[in-house]
Amino acid sequence: MASPAIDDYLKTIYHHTEWQTEPITPSQLAGELGLAPSSVTEMVRKLAAQGLVTHRPYGPITLTDAGALRAAAIIRRHRLIETWLVGEFGYAWDEVHDEAEILEHSISDRLLEGIDERLGRPRFDPHGDAIPDAAGQVQREPFVLLAAAAAGHTGRVLRVSDRDPALLRAVEAAGVEVGAEATVLEGPGLRVGGSDIALPSAAADAVWLSA
Repeated sequence: MASPAIDDYLKTIYHHTEWQTEPITPSQLAGELGLAPSSVTEMVRKLAAQGLVTHRPYGPITLTDAGALRAAAIIRRHRLIETWLVGEFGYAWDEVHDEAEILEHSISDRLLEGIDERLGRPRFDPHGDAIPDAAGQVQREPFVLLAAAAAGHTGRVLRVSDRDPALLRAVEAAGVEVGAEATVLEGPGLRVGGSDIALPSAAADAVWLSA
């Protein structure tokens, strides 16, 4: 059954383990969604009853195969819409998240397929997040968070988190783009195209490089 509330829960659980391995806890889920822990506990029980998550009291929450497939479907919608808005309508990468949050629940499967075809079946959205295919599969390469990368490490910028629009603007203004070859500096900072770039401290936990 279609439910934006359920989709938002599943999407948040899925997203939590895309770029690290620790499963999400109920308190983390409540914080991510901006909801009271009691509300989250009740919804998690419902999701477990529907076979979408596994959970034991006070323990972490993980998606079942059915839950992961449904989460991947809504994330596919979200990220294709973001890519479409940037590519076809000139949105900046810090402007698309909120628009996609609205549209992901309303566009038809037919329109989504048309968007995917028109864009050439993209594998990644403007922030570097993988777009699941129609079967829920994604392709990623080994990665390292900037905060965990040693000075001197060289790799491509794989992803910049879209959580903070102001940070996205700052990273863009500094000249760092997804796909750019970069070498890690102290600070945090990156050397891109021969130029040393100082980044806001928050970027250390928001930028991922190829490992």
